[in-house]
Amino acid sequence: MPTRGRRRRRSQPTCGLALAASPPTGGPLPPVPLHAHSMRIRDLGGACPVAGNGLTLGKTIAKARRRKGWPQRDLAAMIDRSESWVSQVERDVIPVNSLDALRQISDALDIPLADLLAAAPSGPAPASTRRRPTSARVVRNLGPEEGDDPVRRRELLAAAAVVFTTPLAGASPASASTLAPLEDHLLYGTATVPKRSEVSPVGVAAEVKASRQEFRAARYDTLARNLPGRIAQAQALEPVETSATAVADLYNIATRLCIKLGEDGLVAITADRALTSARIGGDALTIAEAHRMVSSAWRRQGHLARATDIAVRAAQDVRGDRSTHETARLSASVSLLATAAYTAAKMGDRPTAHGLIGEAAEAAEIGRTSSEARTDTGTQQVLLHQLSVHYLLGDAGQAIDLARTINPAALPTAERQGRFFTDVARCFDQWGKPEQCYRALLAAERAAPQEIRRGSVKNLASGLLRHDRTLPGVRAFAGRAGVAVN
Repeated sequence: MPTRGRRRRRSQPTCGLALAASPPTGGPLPPVPLHAHSMRIRDLGGACPVAGNGLTLGKTIAKARRRKGWPQRDLAAMIDRSESWVSQVERDVIPVNSLDALRQISDALDIPLADLLAAAPSGPAPASTRRRPTSARVVRNLGPEEGDDPVRRRELLAAAAVVFTTPLAGASPASASTLAPLEDHLLYGTATVPKRSEVSPVGVAAEVKASRQEFRAARYDTLARNLPGRIAQAQALEPVETSATAVADLYNIATRLCIKLGEDGLVAITADRALTSARIGGDALTIAEAHRMVSSAWRRQGHLARATDIAVRAAQDVRGDRSTHETARLSASVSLLATAAYTAAKMGDRPTAHGLIGEAAEAAEIGRTSSEARTDTGTQQVLLHQLSVHYLLGDAGQAIDLARTINPAALPTAERQGRFFTDVARCFDQWGKPEQCYRALLAAERAAPQEIRRGSVKNLASGLLRHDRTLPGVRAFAGRAGVAVN
């Protein structure tokens, strides 16, 4: 996380998103051109100042974490950061002046936000006198703006805490209302077979295919409305094995939808039902995808090592199964290995993350996308996960360099395109580039408007509100993303 001390510039990779080099002075933002954009990184700063209780912000966080008995990787998982980032914060190598980051830490560790605000640095940290090694690894720029008055900054930060803390604590009204029919069916079995629906293998298969298409097109509202009836339709099918496989496929899709909308409680329920039904049905590919969803559910609950193991073992199992075509088995294993790599990166396990994503890339090169696959696979999918791995490990420079090699138009679905631009926005945010972050988010919205409901987008939009004078339209965007904007 750079400070505003002495700068040392060096040439950095360019990104094919080509977000403008200088901040706009007013008026609408121009379209995002697809040409190179040069970037620089700043040196990291020194230690944070000491709070009134004698503890720095880093020491305050470390003390609260140890009181809970958590290792750094568990806290990192709770606040969607890398273990390396947490380590640097606790050692006061980098400051944390972002209200959003402080709020996440406050919620995770049960520390009053006011205590963290009191310990947060009120001005630029002194530049380090140690020589930094040349590296593409960077961390998020959360330092104060140049020319900020420290007292006024502290007052504005405290005022923002009062205004925004409560509205941002839970799911947005949009996601809560969107998933209400699915939640009712999970809890009370309220869904019935829709009128004019065909309860036959062909009819149910068509509904499963339609559900996948709606997810890939990022039509999450439509999918959420249709899923309960489609699940009821699949449950009415005979024989039981055919019914169970179709039900599992639909619950797998439901799990992915709940992940998109940040409903972790429903993620755990839908993933469990998917795996239960998949085992009854006995289809190897459906079982593999259900294990991937269970792995995601465990990851989102903070059980990172177990989540990694689940995905890796499922990849081994599906590749060893001989009941399905080899290409389909290979595609399923690619998806599982990429998921495991993402989880390992979230745990801060750099060697394992790079090893798994490398294995996934090799498998993707050998095979090709299968029409039987339960999820989008292939080389482009692996690249998207590799981009996320770089981000989670704090390697924003490498992530942006990789993004330059990906053609968004070549990504097969609107959901993949929206995810790509969202991940690029997270990398620019980690790099401390608010304008480029905002442009990437606008590109994500153009590709998949409902994708901006994700919790990560809302967090980014909330942070960008600090720059509303230089980012025209950012307040309106934040409102569309579900941020409470006054």
